[in-house]
This record gives sequence, structure tokens and C-alpha cells, in this order.
Amino acid sequence: MSDESQGREHDKPEADASVEADSPQEIDPIAALTAEIEELKDQRLRMAAEMENLRRRTARDVKDAKSYAISGFARDMLQVSDNLERALAAVPEQADDATDNGLKTLIEGVELTGKAMLSALERHGVRKLEPKGQKFDPNFHQAMFEVPNTEVPNNTVIEVVQPGYVIADRMLRPAMVGVAKGGPKDVPVSDAAQAYQDDGKDD
Repeated sequence: MSDESQGREHDKPEADASVEADSPQEIDPIAALTAEIEELKDQRLRMAAEMENLRRRTARDVKDAKSYAISGFARDMLQVSDNLERALAAVPEQADDATDNGLKTLIEGVELTGKAMLSALERHGVRKLEPKGQKFDPNFHQAMFEVPNTEVPNNTVIEVVQPGYVIADRMLRPAMVGVAKGGPKDVPVSDAAQAYQDDGKDD
């Protein structure tokens, strides 16, 4: 055998090794399946979380719709109630002693109509605020004037010009009030204001 042929034989293993080095490595099927399973698990967990968030949002929207759907209608009805009260206030005090049965019947009818309207609103979650004697709260009251008074705590509601209302736990219409000025600072917080504050803490 010549030196040239021997040289070629020595070169063959190196050439084969370079071919093997250039060929791609085989992918482990178990590792590939494991990675795919992990990816599918992650997708399933994300989808489950999104569905749970959607369920909660939908439940909250349904609850809000049930609680506050009549807000606009209730405000309109409060204006009617105000007009009924104004009509009663316009009746002279001596009318109670009048002998005119027709007038008495009219007054009683207006009073009953106003009570029936408020009762119907209450059945739908609308509550009238009773702020007189309670601490002024800007979340529920609108101050119309101040009255110097040192006999009651400062910022106490001493007069209600127009009653306020809430629907569920939201303000429907603030009460227009007059507040005391010049007294001590300690004033009891109204039940509605306390519930509002507690609800804010929960959030």
C-alpha cells in the first residue's frame, strides 16, 4: 500500500467525525411531551382564572343592576313626593278644624298617597334619611345654612329643608340641611353614615 493511500485512510475517521458533529441532535420525545404538558397546564390555569374573574364581574353587575336599576325612576318619584308635601304645607293650619269634609278628605288623600309612594320606594331599597340631631356628613347631607348654637355640638344637623334618600348603599339624593355652629365638637354619627364608612373600610 502506498503512502498516499495510507494517508487517505487516516483522513477518513476525521471526515466521518465532522459529519457526525454537523448532524442535528435527536430531540428527547419525553422531554418534548413534558414541556407540552406543562404549557397546556399553564394555559388551562390561565383560562380558569379568567373564567372565575368573568363570573365574579357578571355576578357583581347583576347585583348592581338589581339594586340600582330604578335609581332614575326613584329620583323622579321623589320629586312627586316633594310636591305632595308642598301641597300639604300650603294648606292653612286652620283647615284641620274646618267643617268642609271635602277639604279634609282631599288632605287625607294627599297624605295617604305620599305615604303609599314612600312605602313602595322602600320595598325597592329606597330609604329616607333622618339626619336631624346627627352629625353633618357631606356624603349624605348638603349644608344650606349655618345657625349659631352653643347648646348642641358643632356641625349638628338642626333643620332639614329637604329630606335625603339612599338606594341600597348608595346616595340617591342628599338631604338639604341647616347645621349648628359654635358648639362642642363631639357629635354622634348617623346610622347611614356609619354604614357608608364601614362599607368603605371593607373595600
